[in-house]
Amino acid sequence: MKKQNRNIYWIIAGIINSFTALLHAIGGQVDLVSPLMKSNLGIQSKTEWLGVWHIVTIILFVSSYYLLKNGLNSTKRNSEAVQLIGILYILFSAAFIMSSLYMKTFAPQWVLLLPIGVLSLIRT
Repeated sequence: MKKQNRNIYWIIAGIINSFTALLHAIGGQVDLVSPLMKSNLGIQSKTEWLGVWHIVTIILFVSSYYLLKNGLNSTKRNSEAVQLIGILYILFSAAFIMSSLYMKTFAPQWVLLLPIGVLSLIRT
């Protein structure tokens, strides 16, 4: 029987990412999407914003699945894709940090995205 090589860091990243995906899908709908859809923003802008919102939701859920799947059976072959997820999440968090500084307000998304990115880069 072949022993599976688990990467606990990727599993933890996948769990945090799953929580983030749920928070985005449910909390974001209530706090951000619904109020925006009721705003005076033009229909084209609302449509594109809504599409981008759901693209992010898809990315969060798919990357959660991929992190968990590959964390449970870690191989050298799948580490490159997980590393790409890590790099993307670090860049996503940087975008929120820079936006926060630029707008002089706190956008907390990076608090979840940065640990996912860092944990995804750890190989065992």
